[in-house]
Amino acid sequence: LVAIEAGEKNVSLGTLDRVAEALDVVFSDLIRAPDNRDPGRINELAWAGSQPGSKAVLLASAPARREVELWEWCLAPGEQYQSSCDAQGFSEQIFVYEGRLTLELDGGVQHIAAGEFFMFASHRAYGYRNEGEVAVRFVRNVVF
Repeated sequence: LVAIEAGEKNVSLGTLDRVAEALDVVFSDLIRAPDNRDPGRINELAWAGSQPGSKAVLLASAPARREVELWEWCLAPGEQYQSSCDAQGFSEQIFVYEGRLTLELDGGVQHIAAGEFFMFASHRAYGYRNEGEVAVRFVRNVVF
């Protein structure tokens, strides 16, 4: 643990899991920055490989009671999707990897560019739009 804290050893994710379990905390709480004001948004480097650019970043965390669904979405230019409200306690995690997604949420608009992510409670009205000239591709986690 001393070598990990000093940055002298690259710890495995399995070791971090065991450390979190020994401390009786969840993994995301272990690596979350202490001054983080948004409990779901973590955005912390959890692992770095030996080759340049190899890394694992924990972007976000949400409590789940039953299940998490992983979706891949593609919206062609001009396409839109309007969702019904989910049940209380559901949330979504969106990570855009190509294009720019427009998220309509409670009458407001949130733009999510490639490389960015956003989380929201999905028990309220929301929809996705592609206002760009290229397809927008994103990963969507639905957390129950």
